[in-house]
Amino acid sequence: MRRRDFLYLTSLGAGAAMLPSLNTFGRTISVEEALIPVDVKLKKQMADIALNAAKSKGATYADVRIGRYLNQVVATRDARVENVANGESFGLGVRVLANGSWGFAATNNLDNASIAKAAELAVAIAKGNSKLMSEPVQLAPQKGYGEVSWKTPLEVNAFTVPIPQKVELLLNVNSEALKGGAKYVSSNLFMVNEQKYFASTEGSYIDQDIHRIWPNFTVTKIDATSGKFETRNALSSPMGMGFEYLTPKEEEKIKGGPVTMYKKRYDMFEDVKEATRHVSEKLKAKPVPAGKYDLILDPSHLFLTIHESVGHPTELDRVLGYEANYAGTSFLTLDKWESKKFNFGSDQVDVIADKLEVGSLGAVGYDDEGVKCGSWDIIKKGILVNYQTIRDQAHILGLKESQGCCYADSWDSIQFQRMPNVSLAPDNTSLTAAEMVKDVEKGIYMFGRNSYSIDQQRYNFQFSAQLAYEVKDGKIIGMFKDAAYQSNTQEFWNACAKRCGKNDYRLGGTFSDGKGQPSQVSAVSHGSATTRFNGVKVINTGSKLG
Repeated sequence: MRRRDFLYLTSLGAGAAMLPSLNTFGRTISVEEALIPVDVKLKKQMADIALNAAKSKGATYADVRIGRYLNQVVATRDARVENVANGESFGLGVRVLANGSWGFAATNNLDNASIAKAAELAVAIAKGNSKLMSEPVQLAPQKGYGEVSWKTPLEVNAFTVPIPQKVELLLNVNSEALKGGAKYVSSNLFMVNEQKYFASTEGSYIDQDIHRIWPNFTVTKIDATSGKFETRNALSSPMGMGFEYLTPKEEEKIKGGPVTMYKKRYDMFEDVKEATRHVSEKLKAKPVPAGKYDLILDPSHLFLTIHESVGHPTELDRVLGYEANYAGTSFLTLDKWESKKFNFGSDQVDVIADKLEVGSLGAVGYDDEGVKCGSWDIIKKGILVNYQTIRDQAHILGLKESQGCCYADSWDSIQFQRMPNVSLAPDNTSLTAAEMVKDVEKGIYMFGRNSYSIDQQRYNFQFSAQLAYEVKDGKIIGMFKDAAYQSNTQEFWNACAKRCGKNDYRLGGTFSDGKGQPSQVSAVSHGSATTRFNGVKVINTGSKLG
């Protein structure tokens, strides 16, 4: 075993340490050294020990995930640094089928004996579970891919960018807000690197290197006379990219709207300057009169509505009631899919599941069952046509293979069905947001995620936005405050009237979509162009209309 491999095998478990160094097995190593991946040959050796041990104890199928997870956060407030921290976690999980039932065990002791013991324990658990099974697990067929690899396309690995450079960026962002009259401002950079290795008794040995980044801030202003305050968060999106995400390109600017947006990259300085002006406007904004409005929803807002009202209710495990105790079920029951004519939305609604979209949070080459990823339709011309499935669910829909929706957030978590990127396709026209606004007589143009509520079947909901602009007779005339829209999923998506074209298409997303017991989080993106929904109920969430 090489010295470097020994260091990795003895730096097990999770921990946070102040950068620029990590403490590993009693010695300090640099972040640069920590970023050197574990040798693939060593990971294959460890995987084979687990697979062979599982088969020797009676497993009919086994897979192994070896995971090394790096997390980094740089946090600032006003003119000071609040925290700079790095977390590392490294270990191995074994999942098996024995006597028709699943079993799982994990370890962060990666010597041969401990790995074999974890595999044997997984088989024992599976055999114990089988006594409670009413029918055996049915796995969709899956071929082995041999030794393959996949990596997030990167220009700049964010973990290699020096900490002083990141601190300087955030403090300069804060300075812009304070110069603009902000009372408080906080800003953060979150970075994730998942180094994941998958192996199975079907002959796959898959090495993946996955990167994500999320810059964020919050700007606050206070009215000195009334003591009231307003805030605005960044309109950034977490992305499956490197540090290049923070180098915007002028040609990607979305023109013609009240807020400066970019297609694929993010201008943190432009956003914080505008945010500082926006909170001043919000302090003076008039309360929204309740009523029905045409809503023009920017992708920075619409992504969350897609996530909650389309993404979650089309998870097959939720449809089947597996999540009922924790996060609810779904109104999109199997009979609606079986009818092949359930009207989910208008003919403007084409929703696509995609695990490959470049830059998205959910983009990987293979899921955590070793299934090669792809894309498929969920809603086609307003009709429900499919769900999201994994290998032991595919037979329920008569599918011959899994859709590649399996994921675990750590080596010591068992993989289960998680949401792929779920996106509303743009229109085939070249319609822009500025053109869409021109024929709106009474509307509201919304940006950014804010408060939301949705019921346990993902049907009745309420959403508000970071920014809400009044649209009257085709013109944006000012800002509203306290605006939130209420609807149910089917009514809302049937109100979908127009979508902008692909030149306006952008991704939003979340780093921490929670699900399962014990709870796990996953990162997922949702794309759309600016979209209009006609005649939606809007309420005033404040106590007075003024």
